[in-house]
Amino acid sequence: MNVSLVSIVIPFKNTVHYLKDCLDSILAQTYQNWEVIAINDHSTDNSLVLVNSYAEKDNRIKVFANTGQGIIPALQLAYSKSSGNFITRMDSDDIMQPNRLKVMVESLLQYGKGNVSVGQVRYFSDRGISDGYSRYEKWLNGLTELGTNYAEIYKECVIPSPCWMVYREDFDICGGFQSNRYPEDYDLTFRFYQHNLKIIPCNEVLLLWRDYDTRTSRTHEHYAQNYFLDIKLHYFLHLDYNEKRPLVIWGAGFKGKKIAKGLIEKNIDFFWLCDNPKKIDKKIYGQELHHFSKLESLTNPQSLITVANTSAQSDIKEYLKSLHHQQALDYFFFC
Repeated sequence: MNVSLVSIVIPFKNTVHYLKDCLDSILAQTYQNWEVIAINDHSTDNSLVLVNSYAEKDNRIKVFANTGQGIIPALQLAYSKSSGNFITRMDSDDIMQPNRLKVMVESLLQYGKGNVSVGQVRYFSDRGISDGYSRYEKWLNGLTELGTNYAEIYKECVIPSPCWMVYREDFDICGGFQSNRYPEDYDLTFRFYQHNLKIIPCNEVLLLWRDYDTRTSRTHEHYAQNYFLDIKLHYFLHLDYNEKRPLVIWGAGFKGKKIAKGLIEKNIDFFWLCDNPKKIDKKIYGQELHHFSKLESLTNPQSLITVANTSAQSDIKEYLKSLHHQQALDYFFFC
């Protein structure tokens, strides 16, 4: 194992239009001790031809065919072929800023093992960025600047899949790419959290994140909303749920119903709160909905907040603060 080598794992499938920008951005890195492990996930365009042309010119780029189907088997194969002391992932349609690897390696050397180096991101697109992605970028970068990403881990994935780096030893402790749970980037983030890897704050944009209609996260079923809710509930019950405390769901929309159904299937009792007069005192899945003031009669509850409206979230947060409830201990935003 090369102690200063960065292994960059890149699964690719039918991204020939973007691969040149991706690979050129790696070649232009100010930190040059890297290897690319590129896995062709059964491309039907000229992606493989393009990557092979780069590999022929630079022996740091190694190309293999996915022996399975999909991103997770591709990542697993890539990691098995890697030899660096530092591990990072890159997506084949994105662009590294020239100092991305240098900043991340230096951060890990400074802070040592037990840490995750992350970077801020900037979305770009030929058609412009939607308000939703713009808000996500601002939210994510705000967390990354302070290194407080885990504080809101149940909202969305708080570590961008193409912009993290860890020591190989820490990666192995967290189970690496061994998990078969989708979304795979969110699952890995939860395992970093589970094993208490600290987030190193970063105030620099290190990745340009491309958005387009056929991007995998937009089109593949594994990145649909129900998968995100399943993974949130799975890890909450394993990592933060205290069965000795009353469990509370806020909100009876799609997400609230999905979480409630998951708890019912696991035979976990909970209280269900909302502020909609049409729903209060009614039953969904046999579970009665209560006015949110019900919370004050419960002893030391834990709240899962599935209300999506940002104004309502702020109101709920202020209300919980007035009860001296702490975020990431007594209440968790699930959206």
